Amino acid sequence: MSGAATRLVSDCDLLVVGGGAGGFAAALAGARLGARTVLVEKSPTLGGNAVRCGVNCWEPGAGGTGIPFDLYRRLRALPDAVGIYSFGRHLCWYDPEREPYRFPGGEQVIDRSRRYLDTLRRFGSRGLLQDEPFCRRHWHGVPFEPRAMHDTMQRMLEETGGCRVQTECAFTLVTTASGTVREVVLDNGERIRAGTVVDATADLHLCAAAGCELASGQEPRSRYGEPDAPEQPSGQINGVSLIYRVARTARPGVEPLPASLPAHCWWRGAGGRFPASAITQYPNGDLNVNMLPTMEGAEFVRRGYPDAYAECERRVRAHWHDLQSRFAEFRGLRRVWVAPGLGVRESRRIVGEYVLTEHDLLAGLSGQRHDDMVCIADHAMDTHGSHGRPCGELHEPYGVPFRCLIPRGFRNLLVACRGASFSALAASSCRLTRTMMQLGQAAGTAAALAAERGAAVAGVPAHELRAALSRQRVQLHHPLSVELRRYLADDSPAR
Repeated sequence: MSGAATRLVSDCDLLVVGGGAGGFAAALAGARLGARTVLVEKSPTLGGNAVRCGVNCWEPGAGGTGIPFDLYRRLRALPDAVGIYSFGRHLCWYDPEREPYRFPGGEQVIDRSRRYLDTLRRFGSRGLLQDEPFCRRHWHGVPFEPRAMHDTMQRMLEETGGCRVQTECAFTLVTTASGTVREVVLDNGERIRAGTVVDATADLHLCAAAGCELASGQEPRSRYGEPDAPEQPSGQINGVSLIYRVARTARPGVEPLPASLPAHCWWRGAGGRFPASAITQYPNGDLNVNMLPTMEGAEFVRRGYPDAYAECERRVRAHWHDLQSRFAEFRGLRRVWVAPGLGVRESRRIVGEYVLTEHDLLAGLSGQRHDDMVCIADHAMDTHGSHGRPCGELHEPYGVPFRCLIPRGFRNLLVACRGASFSALAASSCRLTRTMMQLGQAAGTAAALAAERGAAVAGVPAHELRAALSRQRVQLHHPLSVELRRYLADDSPAR
């Protein structure tokens, strides 16, 4: 028999390719509802950007219920695994009468007086510069230990009894016919035939291989009529960050630079200053340092990933040396970890059955007219880099329709990652971790419903999907119902 004929052929209800936030939630939701599930992830860890790339914090925002809250409660049972932050100092709020110098970015510190409910709002501010009291009162995030996050995700999937997880494994081939993914071949030779396939990869690799229509960069204003879109299309994308961690040391001082690295910021032109940073406290007191950004998106694309990572690593060393040189408070800390992956904010997007645009974000839930909204969000339209626009804060949460997860013309393929069907402006808001988990939970739930009905996932009735998500305590309306608020108020550890 030929090698091809002896390959293992597997059948399942749900195949998820990519184990980031969206992929994890899709697999968990599907398996919890009885779908026979396979999750494939090419790296050794689950969690994607939130684990491997150092984005070890959930930013404030509406809609982080359902699986994100389940995860949070599980992490609460572990020592120093998760916390809630409030703002400390911020360069926008510098007060020379109270502070000896302007802080080099934004400081987020663990606040043990805050609860998970406090993290579920961003909308309503006029912005960091104009609205310090509002931000201090309402903007609270969730820092966590990345290893604990991976381990907890792994345990939650195992506990379903219906999800097979394969890490350090990737797909090599996709076969399609008439808008249906027929088979996915893995690099271990296994061939998988699934009722529903979810692409949760970082750059929509599976959708690209399946022939889906893709978009990238900024669309011109004429495409969707978005008021803040550029007049001409642009290949510009959001900047990337290489995040690093620092911890207390018994031997204070300034970490030396190798002779090959200058002490000044060489990548932002003559006289350029080092980028400001989001500096977030871990539950154990270490600090997460996130340059905003480390590299422009266009340069990242031009260099390619390996060269971009190497250059970002050089910039991290210079950035930390500058912080220690200028600010004595950092001299008692040492770099102890640099993320093995770049924090990428933007990649390719599908053109789906519906494209979420700036119009949806500005309309908000009160102005949208979709009957298939499966999650809500309220983060600003937020780009990083020289092409960026000021953060466009929103006046209320908006919803994401299920159709944004369905590549145009496909019946059994969904997307549960930042590459869902968004315009570039909408994607700059939708890209955060908890929103990706919400999309994943919707995708996995829809896959389980499709398996029950023996039908294609694209045809799952919207009212059935929304009802199933509501039973899983996913927020689909604003404000929170009394029942859901009561449930979220109990954020004691879940064991």
